[in-house]
Amino acid sequence: MSDPSVFSALADPTRRSVYERLSAKGPASASHIATELPISRQAIAKHLTLLQEAGLVDRTTEGREVLYSARLEPLNDVEGWIRDVGAAWDARFEQLGERFRDDTGG
Repeated sequence: MSDPSVFSALADPTRRSVYERLSAKGPASASHIATELPISRQAIAKHLTLLQEAGLVDRTTEGREVLYSARLEPLNDVEGWIRDVGAAWDARFEQLGERFRDDTGG
């Protein structure tokens, strides 16, 4: 199963916005992201910390600037898990359909 912290981190709409911004536009500092979203730099920094703890962003330092970038690997894990769960449900529905057809003679 996927790391539950990924789901928890992405459950918050602001963190999803921060992650989507990093995914779409590339690395950025908390200050730069704060100019694009309607929340403070301090709030962005807290959200980035939670995203980093979930493994969704990497943090690098360039001179005095701290840059964050999106990591896609955790989402690939989530996608695989969702695909597996979906396949299991498809199999259950197919079995249910077979039982229904058997019971109705169809």
